[in-house]
Amino acid sequence: MATEYAIIAGGCFWCTEAVFQSLKGVSSVESGYTGGASADPTYEQVCSGSTGHAEAIRIGFDPEQISYADLLAVSFATHDPTQLNRQGNDIGTQYRSAIFPLNAAQRQTAEQAIELAQQDHSQPIVTSIETFTEWYPAEDYHQDYWDRVGANNGFCMAVIPPKLQKLRKKFADRVKD
Repeated sequence: MATEYAIIAGGCFWCTEAVFQSLKGVSSVESGYTGGASADPTYEQVCSGSTGHAEAIRIGFDPEQISYADLLAVSFATHDPTQLNRQGNDIGTQYRSAIFPLNAAQRQTAEQAIELAQQDHSQPIVTSIETFTEWYPAEDYHQDYWDRVGANNGFCMAVIPPKLQKLRKKFADRVKD
């Protein structure tokens, strides 16, 4: 089966990347930027909040091993989709909770996933479904951040292990050995 792709934003891409790299059926996770107005933005430009881009991840996956709906369920379980334009101490539209469907089927699945996720939250889900326009890979030093340097980064150590714990608790059968 050919690799399919999902593009999801849920806060800092270092933190979301680490979660999805742990899943069976996921062949790649690339940190990058999408949803903004300017071409080929830099990390500094995106962090300023002036470009409209979100820090996001592009997930390559085998749909015979893990579905797009499963990826969205993992996303909703491992970040707070009720926080508008923030995740924890990361504040700004670049940290928004958003799904960027790549086709009509993904859009329909995203709409259903939001409805399902709302059942698990007392606050309204603020995750947006946004039209995908362009993907810009983040700079090389952002890729595989958790695996390369995360254990030496206090922010990552405070945020990522709890996300991985949620992943293992709720989706144990989906986590790579």
